[in-house]
Amino acid sequence: MYIIITILAFGILIATHELGHFVAAKLCGIKVNEFSIGMGPAIFKKQKGETLYALRVLPIGGYCAMEGEDEETEDPRSFSAQAPWKRFIVLVAGSAMNFLTGVIIVIFIFSGYSGFVSNEVVAFADGFELEGEDGLMPGDKIIEINGSRIYYADDFSVYMSRANNENVDLTILRDGEKIYLEDFPLVLREYEENGQVVTKYGISFGVIPGNFWTRLQYSLYTSFNFVRNVFLGFSDLIAGRAGIKDLSGPVGIVSIISDAAEQAPSTNLAILNIAYLCAFIAVNLAVMNMLPIPALDGGRVFFLIISSLFMLITKKKIDPKYEGYVHTVGFMLLLALMAVVMFNDIRRLI
Repeated sequence: MYIIITILAFGILIATHELGHFVAAKLCGIKVNEFSIGMGPAIFKKQKGETLYALRVLPIGGYCAMEGEDEETEDPRSFSAQAPWKRFIVLVAGSAMNFLTGVIIVIFIFSGYSGFVSNEVVAFADGFELEGEDGLMPGDKIIEINGSRIYYADDFSVYMSRANNENVDLTILRDGEKIYLEDFPLVLREYEENGQVVTKYGISFGVIPGNFWTRLQYSLYTSFNFVRNVFLGFSDLIAGRAGIKDLSGPVGIVSIISDAAEQAPSTNLAILNIAYLCAFIAVNLAVMNMLPIPALDGGRVFFLIISSLFMLITKKKIDPKYEGYVHTVGFMLLLALMAVVMFNDIRRLI
């Protein structure tokens, strides 16, 4: 059941992306030949005006086919005939819709939370050796770890784990003043707790009561952190801390989400887990799709900017076929990458 729900949710996220393109194209007066929910053979089709609306059998996405998007045409309402600012709006609208969807899902998830663990230190474990004016004190707010902004205790956990249990550079806010603790030895240590030995940092954080504004604020910070996580992933790939084998495609994502749902102690928590991961994926889709990579919307925006600047300087247009060549090559490379990632996903499942 959770696998089916996950596949449907994943398809809805992709369809939502295409809905953003569709709405923007209609508002900009661009001719849309077909708007489809799903892929594969059509199970329902209806022609309304100039647009064919279709519901297709595979719930794994959709598409918005605009006149003149990938072919030459003389239609004055085609995508290619529009002013650059209109084409920019249409290209960006898909990712904007994904991001908005992610934010709305996050707001819904946190709407019932009674409080959030903050970045304010309120207590220390017995035997904590770094307390004092030259270290940490109750009331301090940890606002940066190794240059990365910290908003809540969740951020503290993420960026401390990335420090690999080595000394860190902290920025704290104490009585309204920033204090810098360089090469600070805040690492995992063993502490005795209720007669048991536990490994932790020895810090306890305060709780912010949940109300309309704090829930909204936490939701926005969470959505921002989703964006940061995308770039953290890229930095790991560039630095060699992660590789192609660590990437996941649709098969891996469906498996991860369904596993998270099945491990939840109740159906309500399972649904919340699915919703949270869907929000994360929605924001990831928004960011990834706007990267200046050929065949993606970000690549099209990049070429739109380049061609507009070229037109402004030389008064000449770049032949669209050259952009088409680049997007075709980029699309083939993306398909090859997707094939490799899918192979890894299936191998992990087996």
